[in-house]
Parts: sequence; C-alpha cells; structure tokens
Amino acid sequence: MAIDQFSDAIREFEHDGETYKMADLTVLEEQGLCDLDKMPVSIRILLESVLRNADGETIDADAVRAAASWEPDVPDAEVPFTVSRVVLQDLTGVPAVVDLAALRSAADRKGVDPTVVEPEVPCDLVIDHSVQVDHFGSEDAYEKNVEIEYERNEERYRAIKWAQQAFDEFNVVPPGTGIVHQVNLEHLGRVVHEREVDGEQWLVPDTLVGTDSHTPMIGGIGAVGWGVGGIEAEAALLGQPINMSLPEVVGVRLSGELPDGATATDLVLHITEKLRQVGVVDKFVEFFGPGVSELSVADRATISNMAPEQGSTISMFPVDEKTLEYLELTGRDPDHIELVKEYLEAQGLFGEQDPEFTEVVDFDLGEVEPSLAGHKKPHARIPMGNLDEHFPTLLEEQGVIPSGAAESDGGLVAEETPDLDEKVPVELEDGTEIEIGHGDILVSAITSCTNTSNPSVMVAAGLLARNAAEQGLEVPEYVKTSLAPGSRVVTEYLERADLLDDLEELGYHVVGYGCTTCIGNAGPLPEPVEEAIDEHDLWTTSVLSGNRNFEARIHPKIKANYLASPPLVVAYGLAGRMDIDLEEEPIGTNDEGEEVYLEDVWPDTEEVRETIHDSVSPEMFEEKYSSIYEGDERWEALDAPTGEVYDWDPESTYIREPPFFQDFPLEEPGVDNVEDARALLTLGDTVTTDHISPAGPFSEDLPAGQWLKERGVEPYEFNTYGSRRGNHEVMMRGTFANVRIKNELLDGKEGGYTIHHPTDEETTVFEASERYREEDTPLIVMAGEELGTGSSRDWAAKGTDLLGIRATIGKSYERIYRDNLIGMGVLPLQFKDGEGWEELGLEGDEYFEIEGLEDGLEPNAELTVTAEDDDGETTEFEVTAQVDTPMAVEYVENGGVLHLVLRRLLNEELQ
Repeated sequence: MAIDQFSDAIREFEHDGETYKMADLTVLEEQGLCDLDKMPVSIRILLESVLRNADGETIDADAVRAAASWEPDVPDAEVPFTVSRVVLQDLTGVPAVVDLAALRSAADRKGVDPTVVEPEVPCDLVIDHSVQVDHFGSEDAYEKNVEIEYERNEERYRAIKWAQQAFDEFNVVPPGTGIVHQVNLEHLGRVVHEREVDGEQWLVPDTLVGTDSHTPMIGGIGAVGWGVGGIEAEAALLGQPINMSLPEVVGVRLSGELPDGATATDLVLHITEKLRQVGVVDKFVEFFGPGVSELSVADRATISNMAPEQGSTISMFPVDEKTLEYLELTGRDPDHIELVKEYLEAQGLFGEQDPEFTEVVDFDLGEVEPSLAGHKKPHARIPMGNLDEHFPTLLEEQGVIPSGAAESDGGLVAEETPDLDEKVPVELEDGTEIEIGHGDILVSAITSCTNTSNPSVMVAAGLLARNAAEQGLEVPEYVKTSLAPGSRVVTEYLERADLLDDLEELGYHVVGYGCTTCIGNAGPLPEPVEEAIDEHDLWTTSVLSGNRNFEARIHPKIKANYLASPPLVVAYGLAGRMDIDLEEEPIGTNDEGEEVYLEDVWPDTEEVRETIHDSVSPEMFEEKYSSIYEGDERWEALDAPTGEVYDWDPESTYIREPPFFQDFPLEEPGVDNVEDARALLTLGDTVTTDHISPAGPFSEDLPAGQWLKERGVEPYEFNTYGSRRGNHEVMMRGTFANVRIKNELLDGKEGGYTIHHPTDEETTVFEASERYREEDTPLIVMAGEELGTGSSRDWAAKGTDLLGIRATIGKSYERIYRDNLIGMGVLPLQFKDGEGWEELGLEGDEYFEIEGLEDGLEPNAELTVTAEDDDGETTEFEVTAQVDTPMAVEYVENGGVLHLVLRRLLNEELQ
C-alpha cells in the first residue's frame, strides 16, 4: 500500500500463527523523520494512518513527512487522515442515508451505475436519538414509549433499513439497544482492527469519525475519534480523507485521587470548566500522569465524552493494563485483547506515555468537589453548596425578581411574578392538585451515555435510591422522573444488584434505551403545568445526568437546566427544588417527621465498589451484544424498500429527495465576490447548533408546523425537528428557529424572527429568506464568539445554505459547525481580534460586499467586507476565511464536499 520511499515501513507481524501486515512507525524514526517518544499518542496514530494509506496519488510522500513533522510549536502542515470506520446515530444518520440515496439517484439520472456510490469503510448506525419520554413512572413505560417510537418513526426506520440492504459494510443497530457512544465503547470499539485489504490481512488502529459531537468518548479506551457533521462523515464513508491542519495537543497531567463523595461526573465538570478557561478549541487533548492510573476506564470515558463541552476535538487516554481489563470485562475475545497489547507494544503505544505537548495543564483529582453545571452552559460549574445562592441570583439577573430579593429565606414578593417561596396551584387533567414555583424541578432524568456508561455512578444512584426509600422519602408528584440506561447491560446489573426496584420505587422506571432527555426528548409536561409556567413566567428547572443543557434543549418551557451525577439527580429529584444547599439543608422528611440529609442517604464508596464487583460480569456484555444487529419483532416486521436506488415518495413528510444534487452540473461552480448582501440575522455570543437547528418539538404556528399542517399532518404527529431531518422542507423552515434564539435586529424578541430590510417588516427567518431569494439577494449572518457551539448536526449548515446564506461572519467558531459550513460551500469568515459587528458600529441593516474572491479562494484568505448604510456611509473591515486547507478550499469551490465527491465519481465514469 505504501509508496516506494516508505516501503520498508510496511512489514509483517506474527500473532498466534497468523501473519498480518502493519505500518511500522519505528521505521520513520530510523529514517530520522520523527522522534516517537516525544510525539503525542494521537499524533502517532494520525501518522500511522497517513503512512499506511500513502499511495503516491491521493496521499503522497510529502503528506507522510508533514504528519511526521509535528512538534510542540506545531508547523503549518496539512494531514490527510483516513479513518478505519464511521459511526452514525439516527438523527444525523437519516440525513446521511438520504444524502447517500440522493447521490445514487443523481448518478442514475446521469446514466452512471448508482453503485459507484458505495461506502469504502465500515459503518455502524445506532438508532438511539428518537425515543421520547411520553410515558414514565410505570413498569410498562418502556414498552409504551418504544411502541410510540415506531409509530412516529416508521418511515424513517424503513429508509434506514433500506440502506442496510443497499450498501455493503453498512450495519444498523435497531432501536431499544442503547446509546451510540456507550454501544461504541462497550462493543463496537476494538482499539485495533483486523482488516482484509486486497486479499491481505492488516492490523489497523481503531480510528473513527461519528455524526455526533460526543464521539470522542471512545478516547476512554485509547481510540482516536471525533464528531463531525453528516456531510463530513459521508465523505469519509466514501473514502475521502479528512484533510486537517496538524493540531496543537494539550497534555493534562493528572495527579492525586478523587476524594470520598466526589464522582466521575463531578470530575468531568471540573475538567470541562478548566479546559474551557485554558482554551482548547480545535486542539487535541491527551491525559497523562500518575492520576491516570487512579481512574477506571469508565471514569476516563466519562471525561472523554465531554470533549465538545471542553471545546477539544478529542479527549484521549493511553491504552494500558486497565484498558485491557475493561476489554475483558465487556466481553471482548481474549485472543483479540492479547493482539491489541502486542500490536501496540510493537508500535510503542502501550502503557504510560510522557511525550512533549504544545501546552501542559496540571489537574489535581483531590480538589474535586460535588458539583453541577448550569443553568444553560455545560462548562458553567456550580459547587453543590452554592446552589441556594446561585438560583435567586440568577432570577435577579434575569429580572424575574427585583434586585435585593435573593435572600436566604426566599426573598421578597415581586409585583408581577411569584416570589421564591410562593407556589402556583395547578389542577392536572385527572383532578390531582399540585403546586409549582420558581426553582421547582419538573424533570429529573438519569440519562445520557456520559454517565450511564459508568457503573460507579449508576450503582451509586441505585444505592442512594435504596437508602432514601428505606427512610420513607418520596419524589414530589410534580417531578417527571425517568431512567434511560445507555445499554441493556446497565439494566441487567441494576437488576442483579436488586437496585432497579429501589429506583422504580422513587419513580425512576426504565423509559427507553436512548438519549431521551439529554437530546431534548424529555417528552411533554402536563398541559396545565405548561400553561401555569407561561401565565406566571415561572423559572422552573430540570436536573439530568447529561452533557448538554443549552437553552430550550431539554424542554422549551423549562428555562434553567442543570447537569449532575446520577446519584445527585435522584437527590435533587427527592428535594424537588434547585434553590437548595444540600450540604446544609435537609433533602426531605422521613415517615416519622424527621429531617433527612444528603449525608444520611449517600452511599459508601466501598459499598459501590463491592456492588459493581458482585454485579457486573463479561457474560452480561457477551449475551446482550450477541444479537446487536437483529432487533426486536417490531424491527423485523418493518417492510422496507429494496433495490440499489431509493424509491422517493413525493408525498412523504419525513423522507424527501434533497435539492443539493438535482440538476447537478458536472463543472465546478467556483466562488466569486459577494455583492449587495443583506444580514438575515445579527447574533451574540455562544449561539449553539441547537439555536441554529433545534432538535426538539415545534408548534403549528411556526413555518415548519405550517408546512406540515398544509399537508394534513396534525400537530400531535409533528414529532421533533430531529426526526424530520430527512425532509429539507421542514428543516430549512426550522433553521434559526429555536424559541430562545435572539436576533439583535429585533428589540429583545426571542425566536426565529427577523427584519426584511427592504420593507422594514418583521417576519419569520424563513419567510424573509424566501423574499430575499425572489429578489436575488445574497445573505450573510453576523455573530459573536463561539458560533456553532454544541452538537455536530449537519442541518445547522445545510439549513444555513438552503436559506441562501453565502457567508457567516463571527468572532470565533466551534470546529464542527465551521467544518460543516465548509462542507456545504458556505464561507465561514472571522472578524479580526478585538472587532465584531457591534464594535464596528454596524446595525445589521446595511448592504454588504465581500471582496477578494474574484481570483478564487486561498486557505485562510484575507478578505475585505464593506458595509454601506442607507445614507451612503461605509464601514470597511478585514476578515479571515476560516478555510484552513487546500482541500477545504476545493469543497467551497465545488459547493460542498459531497458535490466534489459526486462530481469526481461522475466525471470518472463518464470519461
């Protein structure tokens, strides 16, 4: 496979009577190209991929030398990284399937064999993002929810099942199995792959990209993987190398050990806060030092899972003896485990490493304290003991209660809303009367692979529930409780430990095997409760063991959301309110009227360890994953289309052929200056991909809902934006339509609205974009820091493109959103340091010209933007195109990465 210059690096490797080929990094060291001991593990794995795939054409000798040139002061070099596999989840997987199907349809229309569009690397799609918590608090909650899941998503699931038979190496993990990242960690991840290439057996490090930002969780077992949008994942599937600039690598030196009472969740919230302060966006993070050996692989995976919240591309641990023990515990084949060790030892990649890093951050595990994160940022850590002060202060800052009202006894009575202690009576539909007020927890959810993958916190939650139940404590009736295990193994070991009954006694029944509340599928609150929230402007709360708490993500009516460990989720669920100091205040009152404190029910660390030892075994994993691709009787009964080309239904409201590849030109369109553009939105800081492309439910009075109603779909059938990602008509109408997004063109109004500048009319973002399209007016969006933070949803970029937005201009970008924009041919531009649209005095109603593209685009091109107002006054400023590599330039010039891939495939076949 390697070109002649590096042919000596391809050698044979013997293991247990089998002969494999491998790309030996030590040969490059012998040639003087690198010093492996000084090179971070992640960079060595990138280098192995480049070396192994060097063919002299797509990847040449210069690419190998570029990858080998890494040093702490990172050189400006481009690396073509080829992954060994791709993972998808269904909300991003369905649009990926739709795109692949659309590529085949485009090929078919050109008279080309549609099977030229075929995955080049193995792919697993795990259906986990669609189940919602409609039913809870009962033994049949899971069955009812999964039944509704199939009813809502039958058409989407048929399309996925079609892809399973249409494409080779495309595997589907059906609903009800688990969350993609936990399934990946417990089963799909191999650390090292045995692969047949051109009739020869190779050993290949486990590398991947996934259509979910939390893909880096796999770094807990030492695999290099990160989240990308569906666009980039599809390109990787089709064999396109991921062309990336050599990254800076931040080393985090861990020391000490976690104190009693602190959990892996508390640890990751501290690390997330710390690394956000350091600034690791676009960087790799590797953990090293004596503290690493103090952490279980499950603890490491909890940390790696929240790489996107930290801001890093990956968050990775070394492969060591604990990794091998984890592989054994999770039922991997013993011979494979031995192969992993021998191969990595041969590459110098096994065990403790002490390379050079771009920057080193010290972190003492002993300083970790019980914490939560909130109210809308996962990196905004709050010590548990500060919540009683945090919440009233938050309400003051939001103008909900008057200044000075945040007193420890609940405060003063505000004129327009209830005070902190006042409750609003609510009568539910069944006649039950409850009371709710500011700070009350309406959703308490044990959810998300971040924590459900970790037996220590799941067992701790069960033991706390047992202790609380024995004390006679109950969860208040207004709290919606749920338990969503990340895999069926979790349910198995909770049952074996007799803890599932204890959780259920408090209302934490299994509601589904999927992301549920963490992705925004918390399900509805009782209608009278939602009405009371609106009528009294109540700041109610949720607490979940998830990784995201962005505005309107968990539930559109709940304004403050907090991340916590599973045992703290139960503890706060019992307390029923968030404005409480659980270090000092009682969690509740027992049967005898005595106050019960958190320390009275908190499980002993040794009891947690013993329970795990007695309850978790390899046989569980072997049994639960033995039929991972089969599914239940519902999956088996799905009548899916067959054939090589998808049969599009023009009446479908779920799956429609997107417009991206229709009337597809074989010539590259190129780029040019942008003239007379208008600003569709002007935005502030930390506008997330949830703001840009919401995943949750939507109402009938929004453009997406109106489109569905016009086609006979009733509001109760709308499902969620996430479930409609196979339909561009819904998704483009939902772009920039989050109910909490704030367009600064408007006076403080929230939601997907804007001004149509020529008429000065206020309208929806979608309606305005349609008018501009009719007027042949290009559009831009301006924003502040961290544009596109959050999930790796490609529709945040696809919708941006379909609205007619040619460029975005922000102070900084989150990596995935920037790359998705490039993948759709939209220019991500960045203001110069110290500048922004506000600093430049722009109002957003100007005419904009973007100049410097008349001769094409160059990597990191410096461009000039001129803004002219109605009085003829102009403001000129410089921006930098956040298009880092020659390949990224090609993507933009072709209108997107898939456009480039399709154009190449068609031109090759038609020559």
